[in-house]
Amino acid sequence: MAQPICLHPENPHYFLWRDRPTVLITSTEHYGSVLNRAIDYRKYLATLASYGFNLTRTFSGAYCEAPGAFSIRDNNLAPAAGDLLCPWARSETPGYANGGNKFDLTRWDPAYFKRLRDFIAEAGKRGIVVEFVPFCTFYDDSMWNLSPMNAANNVNGIGDVPRERVHTLEDAALTAVQEAMLRTIVTELNGFDNLYYEICNEPYVRNIVTDAWQAHMAGVIVDTEASLPNKHLIAQNIANGSEEIVNPDPRVSIFIFHYAKPPTAVTVNYGLGRPIADDETGFAGNEPEAYRLEGWDFMIAGGAVYDNLDYSFTVGHEDGSAEPQEPGGGGPVLHRQLAILSEFMNSLDFIHMAPDNSVLVEVAPVGDIGAEVTGRALVQPGRTYAVYLRGGSQARLALKLPAGEYRAEWVNTKTGQVDGAEQFQHAGGARELVSPAYEADIALRVQSV
Repeated sequence: MAQPICLHPENPHYFLWRDRPTVLITSTEHYGSVLNRAIDYRKYLATLASYGFNLTRTFSGAYCEAPGAFSIRDNNLAPAAGDLLCPWARSETPGYANGGNKFDLTRWDPAYFKRLRDFIAEAGKRGIVVEFVPFCTFYDDSMWNLSPMNAANNVNGIGDVPRERVHTLEDAALTAVQEAMLRTIVTELNGFDNLYYEICNEPYVRNIVTDAWQAHMAGVIVDTEASLPNKHLIAQNIANGSEEIVNPDPRVSIFIFHYAKPPTAVTVNYGLGRPIADDETGFAGNEPEAYRLEGWDFMIAGGAVYDNLDYSFTVGHEDGSAEPQEPGGGGPVLHRQLAILSEFMNSLDFIHMAPDNSVLVEVAPVGDIGAEVTGRALVQPGRTYAVYLRGGSQARLALKLPAGEYRAEWVNTKTGQVDGAEQFQHAGGARELVSPAYEADIALRVQSV
């Protein structure tokens, strides 16, 4: 079997997967592909693959949501009564909060593990990596009231605690259940190459998931795989927006942020030499522009993962055809635009590139008085310069280049077309380049000839 996705040995800010340098760019459903038995995940995965997307997230089922949570319509994390699948088997005792029998935390559900394995296998066939998220913070009581780990929903009397104590090490019996679930999943999935683990989704929200608990669960993954053939990457969700990481857990290889705009999370943590991810964003309306801008900004800043939270994927609309509603976006227009970002990144030798805005000697609007244009650059000095300009409607920049012959191409971020190109000899120093007209943003690729 191929080696699981890993850090690239030449540049661990990025990945190596199936013998190829890899960045992960996608627009994913709301994480219920496995736990919500009503979802046709094959159709969903085929849709991702049709755009060249290569990542999806999925939750384990230890956490789910009630209809109406976060004002999300047709929420994939809110299965209809009887449609929740999770690692634990149902008992013979009625009384689960969302219909059906309570759970038995000492027995596993074969149907769940069959679906989970098939989901990851089908993703792998389509060139898609799965970010598996075993745990999620319980934002309010409505989520905890639906969890099989809640004593009210199981026949074992385990989990008779408030939600503030679930992801701590204070309840030994509950911790043991969590360990057993994680060990079983990690063992079951060890043979897959298209997989990494994120310990817990948004552990920082409400400040009820302790660092000691997260470190303990990272240790469970590592200890479980110690005697198994394959070792998978572990990710940790650090913050919404940005935060400087201090004393990172050495077992963690991917640092995840949500809503990472502007992408200062990359800048302040780039020195750690690890992939930085923006693996969830949304809540910025249902037009594609905000998410396109965030994705381009993040990846050209040196990010390795961009994932838009996409509400166009719902039960019955696994092809992404549901009309996206507040609080987020999605749909075919956004999918095509993020596919252009993926194509642009994969046109670069990004393993040998690094963020370097110092090459942008000047960035200024053209004829658009009062407009603000920002620029950032991903650079392999003397070889390739990927520049992203945001704001205004036309821009002029002075790009510092060594002597040589270059070809410059202005890429339309909405169509993927090259809207302007020139080839030039350069004696060294700042070279002025003027963009064609654009709306909101434009990309520039300059390569030595």
